[in-house]
Amino acid sequence: MTEWWPRRHRKLLAWASGILVALIVGLVVTGYAMLRHFNDNLHQVNISGLLGRQPANLHPQAENIALIGSDTRLGMGGQYGTGLTTDQSDTLMIIHIPADRKWAEVMSIPRDSYVNIPSCEMGDGQLSSPTQFKINEAFALGNLYGNRTALGAACTIKTIEQDTGIYVSHFIVVNFTGFTSMVGALGGVQECNPAAFTDPSSGILLSAGYHWLNPTQALAYVRARHGLGDGSDLERIGRQQAFMSSLISRAKSELYNPLAIYRFLDAATGSLTIDSQLGGITGLYDLEQSLHGIPSTKIAFFTLPNFPRADVVASDTANVLWTQPEDSEIFASFRGDVPASPSLFGATARQQAAAAGHPGKFGVLPTASPGARTGRTGPTPVKISARTATQNICVG
Repeated sequence: MTEWWPRRHRKLLAWASGILVALIVGLVVTGYAMLRHFNDNLHQVNISGLLGRQPANLHPQAENIALIGSDTRLGMGGQYGTGLTTDQSDTLMIIHIPADRKWAEVMSIPRDSYVNIPSCEMGDGQLSSPTQFKINEAFALGNLYGNRTALGAACTIKTIEQDTGIYVSHFIVVNFTGFTSMVGALGGVQECNPAAFTDPSSGILLSAGYHWLNPTQALAYVRARHGLGDGSDLERIGRQQAFMSSLISRAKSELYNPLAIYRFLDAATGSLTIDSQLGGITGLYDLEQSLHGIPSTKIAFFTLPNFPRADVVASDTANVLWTQPEDSEIFASFRGDVPASPSLFGATARQQAAAAGHPGKFGVLPTASPGARTGRTGPTPVKISARTATQNICVG
């Protein structure tokens, strides 16, 4: 696994927790009326009746929170993509906050992970058939026939829980419909890219280094695939995460500008869908407090180890499979409320997780060959390449 990718996986947590920090600060200074307004802005849904039988919640005081980035382009015209009838989950992460609140881990799940997707309720009230496809299709299935974010979130969580055995406590869906408004409210956002960036479809051209982007440029930057790096969705997601971190840093710098912060919070809360069990603004505050007390050196970010499905099915050059048994051990650590990252939290953490969570019961993915169930073979063992939240996104 290359070094540049793990550096980026702290970004969606920075994005989400940063939004929460900004929310709380803004709410404190604007008072009850604004609190109620921002709470009303949040789209809160109850999906408990859509999840079916869930895994056992072995550690109720711990939390596993699904962060789902929706790639909706509704209201944006055809400039950033045409012919789309559904939304897919552009970014998918699981934040694990342990019961003792002394550390945290953020697991990034590649959107092209080829998994078992269970039967899910769709927008027309019908049930989809169980299928095998990339994991971001789960969100699209729920949104089919009506663009229902709640159903998309429910199908994504059902898929995560079925394929990993991890009980998901809460979810947050962030879409890009409020993205340009957030950037505009702050007067633009600075980004940093290590290589030149050219996207003919949007006309954006950036040299390597730092740039100040207006709302239109920012949206083009986070949506583009073919003008930077290897053109993969994985790299685009990393770029989105990095930009969101810069967005929040910019918001924090404007905390003493009441008008800018109000506009930013208005756009931010309007772009979030959360489960009603989270508790609205109060629940977001509690979540922020849980993360705020954890030292940045004790927050680890990593991508779920994976390998090309083409290693098993030569014709499939678009998807990836989860590497076993490492990934089952990671899932067991989340279920067992122990760290998965031995490089940060001790060499025996995964062995403890294995004993606590019985890996091997979960994480066996659909393949054309039984040999793929154990992942890539070879002399080099797979290791979790994790980073802490202290690393600057623009420093190597």
